Amino acid sequence: MSTTHPYGDLLAFTLTSPEAIPPSLTLEAGIEATGVAPGVAILRPTRPHQEAFILLSAGIHGNETAPVEVLNRIVADLCDGRLPLDVTVMVMFGNPAALVAGRRYLDYDMNRLFMGRHAGQLQAVEARRAAQLEEMARAFFTQADAGARRWHYDLHTAIRGSVFEQFGIYPFPDGRPHDRSELAWLAEAGIGTVLLHSQPSATFSYFTSHHFGAHAFTLELGKARPFGQNDLPRFAGIDRALRRRLAGLSSTAGIQPQLYRAKYDLIKETEAFTLYLADDVENFTALPDGYLIAEDVGMRYVAHGGQERILFPNPKVACGLRAGIVVEPATL
Repeated sequence: MSTTHPYGDLLAFTLTSPEAIPPSLTLEAGIEATGVAPGVAILRPTRPHQEAFILLSAGIHGNETAPVEVLNRIVADLCDGRLPLDVTVMVMFGNPAALVAGRRYLDYDMNRLFMGRHAGQLQAVEARRAAQLEEMARAFFTQADAGARRWHYDLHTAIRGSVFEQFGIYPFPDGRPHDRSELAWLAEAGIGTVLLHSQPSATFSYFTSHHFGAHAFTLELGKARPFGQNDLPRFAGIDRALRRRLAGLSSTAGIQPQLYRAKYDLIKETEAFTLYLADDVENFTALPDGYLIAEDVGMRYVAHGGQERILFPNPKVACGLRAGIVVEPATL
């Protein structure tokens, strides 16, 4: 990577100076790089380009390092002229302080603080950062003309393994139809399974979908590992697909991923909540018909039908929060 400017290794710049804003530069690659906030920059080609705005976020959880490394390489290749840029792109390393600490979060799970939920957790470092990310996303997308295309890919890795290693989450579309071409793009990126969310949520991807009509997705790309322990070739599919999108190249795939729909959430109402799944159970593990999944005071969650699967089981969340999602196969 280049050492002549911070965009040759934006990750190193961010980890070394997590409170520093990247500089604004005109690069020899024909890109205007504008630092917006710590870990956040906008890249624009200086030549005419298509009217498309793409937000790429990673590191919303500080222990999910592989997507940050993938984005870092893409930024370096753009800014050093090894990859053409034909759109306007904002790159966000979401939680620099947690990235430095190697922790999922410092005070509160940031991906449950969007849609204004940060106002209820004002003491949390993540609440202040979530509010900042919301405002930067708003400024970015609202500068686009009405007919401009808008995309947001929020890249993650999961705490636990998954039966389907890489999967996407399609936020609740607020009455808009699901876009089959976007689903085909996900399949082209190697994401063969997609969860169709059935209700609004406090995630970053729902925020941009709801407020700006962006084609927004949360992408779970494998298991969370520390810096230096990621097998980056396993992320070749999303890396290749993002590079093509940034270069203005159209999708070539016609295949569709397998679809699931969120059926209901497991809510931890009290400290008596008990999850009857092993600590190492994988995402999308099948739930046999009649299986007692969890119980709480006055509530029992029992699997029904034999086609349900579990997603994001985590009994250690605070009371009142989701401790897992039960999903089922879906079609469009």
